[in-house]
Amino acid sequence: MCDNCSGVEFKKNFRDEKVNLELITPVIEKYGKSKGNLINVLQEMQDIYGYLPLSGMDYLAEKTDNKKATIYGVATFYTQFRLNPIGKYLVLQCQGTACHVNGSKEVSKAICKELDIKPGDTTEDGLFTVEDVACLGCCSLAPVMMINGEAYGNLTPGKAVKVIKDLRKKALEGDTNEN
Repeated sequence: MCDNCSGVEFKKNFRDEKVNLELITPVIEKYGKSKGNLINVLQEMQDIYGYLPLSGMDYLAEKTDNKKATIYGVATFYTQFRLNPIGKYLVLQCQGTACHVNGSKEVSKAICKELDIKPGDTTEDGLFTVEDVACLGCCSLAPVMMINGEAYGNLTPGKAVKVIKDLRKKALEGDTNEN
């Protein structure tokens, strides 16, 4: 059997940290073994761990009537699911039309340069994850980014970098108030 068919190649792309699988047992019991509840179970698993750990998806396959390939397929198809842990601050950079015409690409470049990562990555210190998104629905604030649910609008590259620097400073000072 080829590596790709056995899932070995697939699994190389994701960091799988040790997680307490007992945390999802009540979720599996709540929804039962039904294949029709897979998305609900995956959503709750992500709520518990912050992402979908491979060991959790494998455990789900063992405990339900779902095949690993089906679970992996659903997890990779829907953009709502994350297969890797995210940083303390999830930076969503809008790349929609209004943001694009108002300079979102320059804002994105400045943020990524400041954090030394590209969209889809997490900083080595685990503080920031940056993701490009199609639209945040805040067109009147274009260009806009959202960090942990808070919108920052009318951005310039400099303003965006300042927000990032301020959040990093708060995190390093141990401030738990993120607003």
